[in-house]
Amino acid sequence: MKRNTQRPDFSEISSGAEFNRWYWLKSELVDLCKTTGLPYSGSKFELRDRIMYALDNDGKLLPRVAQQRPQSRFNWAREKLDLDTLITDNVSFGPNFRNFMKAQIGTKLSCHSDIMDWVKAHPGKTLGEAVLQWQYLEQRKEDPQFRRNIAAHNMLSQYVRDFLADQEGASFKMALACWKRKRQLPTDDGFVRYAPEDLALLEA
Repeated sequence: MKRNTQRPDFSEISSGAEFNRWYWLKSELVDLCKTTGLPYSGSKFELRDRIMYALDNDGKLLPRVAQQRPQSRFNWAREKLDLDTLITDNVSFGPNFRNFMKAQIGTKLSCHSDIMDWVKAHPGKTLGEAVLQWQYLEQRKEDPQFRRNIAAHNMLSQYVRDFLADQEGASFKMALACWKRKRQLPTDDGFVRYAPEDLALLEA
């Protein structure tokens, strides 16, 4: 039996598993939620899971997972921060936090996701330790082999990186062209990943 390689219309999809075989833009997921009466706020993955659950459960809404509320009441917006300030479970990266870090590191400070993820994952550590971690993360950039982790939802960036690393002399334009063609094909889990044979997609 020939495998369908053209994404069907949403009205023709009857299960979450079938829906998840295809790549969807977030704007498409938002529109689908609106037209099916589902809440349309949230991340791309949240919208995808919401639609899949509704398809498998007669349009019902995916139950929310109760989130644990922060225990700390430390006011990150107003409190005076110093190197001994303990990171709490309600840490905020607003102006007060950023200004403190800039005072320690300099105006070159970039509150990128790596340092924010580290801070959020280490309540009980001090801001002094956060400064040292930022310096460590910056020093890694000097290693020519270092590559920052790309978030799972950012499939395009991961695809382009892998394409250019594998295809010597290839251009970003070529990588983007392959991405646009491959994202139209079905997958096992909705993720579009680079494979060496993708270059043949440009000849199709």
